Amino acid sequence: MKKFLAVLLAAVMTLSLAACGSEPQNDGNDGNNGNGEVVENNDAAPENSEDENGADAEGVNVMTHDEYIAAAVDTEVTVETYVQAKQSWWEDTATVYTQAEDGAYFLYNMACSEEDYAKLEKGTKIRVTGFKSEWSGEVEIIDASFEIIDGSYVAEALDVTSLLGTDELIDHQNEYVSFKGMTVEASKDADGNDVAFLYNYDGSGQDGDDLYFNVSFNGETYTFVVESYLCDSTTEVYSAVKALNIGDTIDMEGFLYWYEGVNPHIVSVSSAS
Repeated sequence: MKKFLAVLLAAVMTLSLAACGSEPQNDGNDGNNGNGEVVENNDAAPENSEDENGADAEGVNVMTHDEYIAAAVDTEVTVETYVQAKQSWWEDTATVYTQAEDGAYFLYNMACSEEDYAKLEKGTKIRVTGFKSEWSGEVEIIDASFEIIDGSYVAEALDVTSLLGTDELIDHQNEYVSFKGMTVEASKDADGNDVAFLYNYDGSGQDGDDLYFNVSFNGETYTFVVESYLCDSTTEVYSAVKALNIGDTIDMEGFLYWYEGVNPHIVSVSSAS
């Protein structure tokens, strides 16, 4: 009887060991290599800020400036850019000049509370979603919303004097630029007199309105403007343009706005050195 029980016990132990040996091997995904050692799971997703489709960590597809330029008009666009100047705020909309390291954007009537407008200091980084638009040659973003994100950048003025009259100039549309050694040319007022500047494009305005003035380089004349919403009659540049004389040689800085051709919005004027 004891012999029978011993044989039976041995058989049970053999079956139990066989069952243990038939368990599947650990594939490493539970953090253990089967020998009690914790191992790194190599199947974990890599830590990338963007996926293969260009979406950032929040799933937003942010365009480069080249991608923005290539996009069709009326396309929804999302860009990250930095405030360079504020033109105006009115009824919860803001018009803002912005630029990133790879190009510039003009944001027209972007949804913005007065409280948020105050936060848009020079250099502030924002993510903007709106629609690419074009008006008389000016490419801009309209019907936009924005959020402030971490980062800061202030663009230095790029000297584009030598690009005046070339096809390459428009590649810098809306950027902060400079013009050097340009000559003030005559404009005609409403009475046909030669003057150094006009209130409004046709001379129909008054103090406080936009200032238009002509300047030349290499025999070609261009019309520049002090946009009164951007730089009103209390600013230094407004006073400087009112003090110009025909024949003066000047240096300028401003934003390369476009209206039926190059029409820079000037923010600084000084005598050429």
